[in-house]
Amino acid sequence: MPNSTTEDSVAVPLLPSLRRATNSTSQVAIVGANVCPIESLDYEIAENDFFKQDWRGRSKVEIFQYVFMKWLLCFCIGIIVSLIGFANNLAVENLAGVKFVVTSNMMIAGRFGMGFVVFSVTNLVLTLFASVITAFVAPAAAGSGIPEVKAYLNGVDAPEIFSLRTLVIQIIGNISAVSASLLIGKAGPMVHTGACVASILGQGGSKRYRLTWRWLRFFKNDRDRRDLVTCGSAAGIAASFRAPVGGVLFALEEMSSWSALLWRIFFSTAVVAIVLRALIDVCLSGKCGLFGKGGLIMFDVYSENASYHLGDVLPVLLLGVVGGILGSLYNFLLDKVLRAYNFIYEKGVTWKILLACAISIFTSCLLFGLPFLASCQPCPADALEECPTIGRSGNFKKYQCPPGHYNDLASLIFNTNDDAIKNLFSKNTDFEFHYFSVLVFFVTCFFLSIFSYGIVAPAGLFVPVIVTGASYGRFVGMLLGSNSNLNHGLFAVLGAASFLGGTMRMTVSTCVILLELTNNLLLLPMMMVVLLISKTVADGFNANIYNLIMKLKGFPYLYSHAEPYMRQLLVGDVVTGPLQFFNGIEKVETIVHVLKTTNHNGFPVVDGPPLAAAPVLCGLILRAHILTLLKKRVFMSSPVVCDSNTLAQFKAEEFAKKGSGRSDRIEDVELSEEELNMYLDLHPFSNASPYTVVETMSLAKALILFREVGIRHLLVIPKTSNRPPVVGILTRHDFMPEHILGLHPSQSRSRWKRLRIRLPFLS
Repeated sequence: MPNSTTEDSVAVPLLPSLRRATNSTSQVAIVGANVCPIESLDYEIAENDFFKQDWRGRSKVEIFQYVFMKWLLCFCIGIIVSLIGFANNLAVENLAGVKFVVTSNMMIAGRFGMGFVVFSVTNLVLTLFASVITAFVAPAAAGSGIPEVKAYLNGVDAPEIFSLRTLVIQIIGNISAVSASLLIGKAGPMVHTGACVASILGQGGSKRYRLTWRWLRFFKNDRDRRDLVTCGSAAGIAASFRAPVGGVLFALEEMSSWSALLWRIFFSTAVVAIVLRALIDVCLSGKCGLFGKGGLIMFDVYSENASYHLGDVLPVLLLGVVGGILGSLYNFLLDKVLRAYNFIYEKGVTWKILLACAISIFTSCLLFGLPFLASCQPCPADALEECPTIGRSGNFKKYQCPPGHYNDLASLIFNTNDDAIKNLFSKNTDFEFHYFSVLVFFVTCFFLSIFSYGIVAPAGLFVPVIVTGASYGRFVGMLLGSNSNLNHGLFAVLGAASFLGGTMRMTVSTCVILLELTNNLLLLPMMMVVLLISKTVADGFNANIYNLIMKLKGFPYLYSHAEPYMRQLLVGDVVTGPLQFFNGIEKVETIVHVLKTTNHNGFPVVDGPPLAAAPVLCGLILRAHILTLLKKRVFMSSPVVCDSNTLAQFKAEEFAKKGSGRSDRIEDVELSEEELNMYLDLHPFSNASPYTVVETMSLAKALILFREVGIRHLLVIPKTSNRPPVVGILTRHDFMPEHILGLHPSQSRSRWKRLRIRLPFLS
């Protein structure tokens, strides 16, 4: 039986320092803040004899229970994620609020030095706490988590990304980091949190911490768990912005590669919206401390009728073009900064924590010092709120100004991100902020958000991008002045939309999220235009921010479109061999030897004489299922077909998918010499109907099949009958550009890039 050189793996991460890394078991990628081995998921159901018998043996009650549990878990996901989202906002608003109130009181008393010390030390301690628990307890919780969740839904699994430990650190670390006034957001970590909740429920709890529930163990395969994780990610967005429809569209547009879950996703997000509405009503009665007016989950900031005319279209078009350019520049700079951070992180955990502390100190100095550059403004006579504002939030921060005056830059920069956005979006405030202050705030947000994202702490990008875009849009509105009918608050909303379109390249979900945030449907036409233009412009420069981060981390993501050169290649051009397969009835010693000497996760099962006149493909068997058979020791002394009693020795739970990142190992199976000389019938446990393609099919067509079906192994069969029944196996690795162009250097990507214009309607 020949040895195989085809592995179920892909190229290592694209960072130069990691390109030299080798891993003998699987590919590697940067998961959170650490380099970890990863492997592919298999969303195909293995239709073997055991599976068919198990389903035939189920009663109508059990089938109803299976369907009911899907909906029940969606309900549970909505409840839990909404409670976490509310607690997250409640904690951040109170922690940050106390810090700002104490600092403001010291400044009112003229103790500016002590105010700076309290402000900076508090931020440093919170940042240090977030970075330490992330680096030492759950490195997978670092970053926004959206690239990891997106890669998982595309078919890539990694250790610890959805563990209970990651969930807890994601929540605590993000609360601490956001409260430290770092220019990071809560939306990305909330998406990861929702996915963690869904995954833990889907696998029946956490076995490591003895928190398991047998009644939850209905979902024994990657497909069911993928569906729940999709619902969880949508619930995370809904909890971040109180935008249930936006959460559904976000999951379908940005996160998921499959869209058959619409009703269950919508159900989860609807539960989130209802629970949050009830909890917000409680807070409005003053029972939540400083939390009650701030927080993105209660972001109804604009309800005035928006009036605009045809002459306002040109400024909006310009806003979209510049937003697309700025968004692509933002992505480019963030990519470079993350690459630079990686070289620092290679020196050890200590350097990761020191970098986070340095960013915290630098941020505190800017946030505290920059408002002193702005001149004090007299309070407007027709102000709708108290001026100057004494306390945590408001448009008229007193800061260092005398009585009756306010510091407009402090109202933006010496504030939480949520309150800054609220101030920028607010109506009837065209004369409250000045050119210099808004420009300084935009530049500060633009660069601080880039440098803050890569620290070893749970950090989102969504809110910083909204803050930066809103300040850019408001500055454009101020420049236009009376030449436009749109007020500055509307320009801030459209600026946020243009910057989101330029960085994240989401159109439908971003549009709906912003509409749900601002509570103004009349903005829809303008917002659609600005999003389409900014995305189109930015697509001409680089990819969206999450795709860039996934590429940087080394995740083997399969895109919905095939590269042009793939249409010039056949499946047989990328299959490498020779192929490793098993006979239908195989000697145990041979099986053990193959499992120990190869890293494959799937093996073709082929029958030959005397079971068949000529070699014929019987199916595909997974490594995990073979290990289950070896542990059960259902061996035979002679090479004969097993009887029906063999299947009766197994339970469906024994073949259930293990939790994310966990799997059995062949080294854990100990067999005697007598057992090694026995035989194992693989027929009943092999997938008798695996997906196959002819070797003459184009690689582009095979990619679409591989991605849309969500399979892990695609068998390649010969065109003629006088050859072996299987030519090879296509895995995710075989569709990666690095692998393809390594085999066929003549298919230069640069040549095709010059011919391809990356527009939304062509992608």
